[in-house]
Amino acid sequence: MAPPDRFARSMKAGGTTRVWVRRGLGLVGLGLVVVLGLSHFVRLRYQGRIVPLAVAPEAPLALVFGAGLAPGAVPSPVLAQRLDAAIALWRQGKVRALLVSGDNSAPFHDETRAMRRYLVERGVPDAVVLGDEAGLSTYDSCLRAHTVFGANRAVLVTQRFHLSRALFIANSVGIDAWGVAADEGRATPWRYTLRETLSRVLALAMVVLEVEPGSLNSRPPSAPR
Repeated sequence: MAPPDRFARSMKAGGTTRVWVRRGLGLVGLGLVVVLGLSHFVRLRYQGRIVPLAVAPEAPLALVFGAGLAPGAVPSPVLAQRLDAAIALWRQGKVRALLVSGDNSAPFHDETRAMRRYLVERGVPDAVVLGDEAGLSTYDSCLRAHTVFGANRAVLVTQRFHLSRALFIANSVGIDAWGVAADEGRATPWRYTLRETLSRVLALAMVVLEVEPGSLNSRPPSAPR
């Protein structure tokens, strides 16, 4: 039988451990509530600016965000969906130019060129397509569209799960932006919903902190290639 003083010390240590565990769980719970609350704020802030393609407002340009390439250096199915929606906007006279913004930082991954080629092959004139090769992220694409390409008003084209974040960033950095969902009427996979929950909070932090874009290249738009 353990001596009384040893037993008491054991009970005290166990009680202290339980207190710290409860405090830790409380902090984790509080952090989760804060993250979900901030994410919800970003999601709802410009929700009313997501409109069907048929009633999209007119704007000087549509900003199309990159979404990776498939084998053969062609747009991925997600990206092709965005480009098809942008083509529809241009054909309906909603926008005069298409700004394709992609990540070309890796060798043999020229996202912007693939996007331009896809558009031109489907009848969009070369002169209508502008390309930003330093669209390393949604934040960079929006900020550079405003500061480098001079966009003050634009229609953003991406999937619905991504639009809330893109609209929040674009409108926060100086663009009067509206959004058209390239996947209008389709369900959003759960993995995208989970990813966006965290990405929206990161976007809010970047806007508040006025983070510099990943690429400081500020050259004016080049002629279409």
